[in-house]
Amino acid sequence: MSVKKMGTQTVKLYNPPTILTTASIVGPKEGEGPLGSYFDLVLNDDLYEEKTWEKAESKMTKETIKIALEKIKLTPEKIDYYFGGDLLNQIISSSFAARELKIPFFGLYGACSTMTESLSLAAMIIDGGYADYVIAATSSHFSSAERQYRFPLELGSQRPPTSQWTVTGAGAAILGSTGTGPYITYVTTGRVLDFGIKDANNMGAAMAPAAADTIIRHFKDTGRRPKDYDLIITGDLGQVGKELAIQVVAENGYDISGRFTDCGVEIFDLSSQDVHAGGSGCGCSAATLCGYLYSLLVSGSINKLLIISTGALLSPTSTLQGESIPSVAHAVAIERSI
Repeated sequence: MSVKKMGTQTVKLYNPPTILTTASIVGPKEGEGPLGSYFDLVLNDDLYEEKTWEKAESKMTKETIKIALEKIKLTPEKIDYYFGGDLLNQIISSSFAARELKIPFFGLYGACSTMTESLSLAAMIIDGGYADYVIAATSSHFSSAERQYRFPLELGSQRPPTSQWTVTGAGAAILGSTGTGPYITYVTTGRVLDFGIKDANNMGAAMAPAAADTIIRHFKDTGRRPKDYDLIITGDLGQVGKELAIQVVAENGYDISGRFTDCGVEIFDLSSQDVHAGGSGCGCSAATLCGYLYSLLVSGSINKLLIISTGALLSPTSTLQGESIPSVAHAVAIERSI
């Protein structure tokens, strides 16, 4: 009998792991945004001194993990597991980084929901007594994602207002079995939902139902209300998806409007940076959490955070075959003290 399961989709962690430290690296455009000062490293060049965008993304992942390890004076040999993923085919950014780091590796694919997916599994494995130190890391890169999912950059293709800008960024969090917080206290695993959206340039609308479903389920499973959190934030719905999520959650009896935002809205200045509806990509919630949000928790600016990374589970093949876009969202509750 599961003693830690709450309701249908949530787990309560009875030995909540501490997020010991985080690290983040972003590209030049992200560094120019309103959160620029919170990242550990802002690149001068999206290629990061590499020959391809894909190699640059893998290097971002590897170096972000190294920065996090250095902050708490741990070596890769001390880490029990590394949970990570990215947007590229066969998650090569993460697996190639793992090749060099030599840490036992669980490769994950949840599209842009991968940051909270990795945090969820890392937290549960520590809570279960199977590890003392685990890394959760995720990345994305504008140019590698464009090449895989959309069009060659050289085409200069026009974007509709609902489109979003894939964040060039990586985030890594090191979780420990002991520590003084912030703690991961609850994990709500999302369901894959599909409301028939086929427009790959409107990811916010495709992902909003999954985000709303997970938020509603978290409240129902835990008995908590929006007021129990200082901040509720989704991964990369952008401005369009954010407004849709607020509406759907409200229709189900929960008003999150006063304490809700989205990483894709926060990481860029939508009024001055040409990103249309906002940011997207695995690196969007990863860099925002491991830079900005973690700083808010450590400083005491916020005490309770609910982060829901959102993922559109499409592929170039499914798009060409006319499939709609299924989506998923996973929620993690992080609290400064317990």
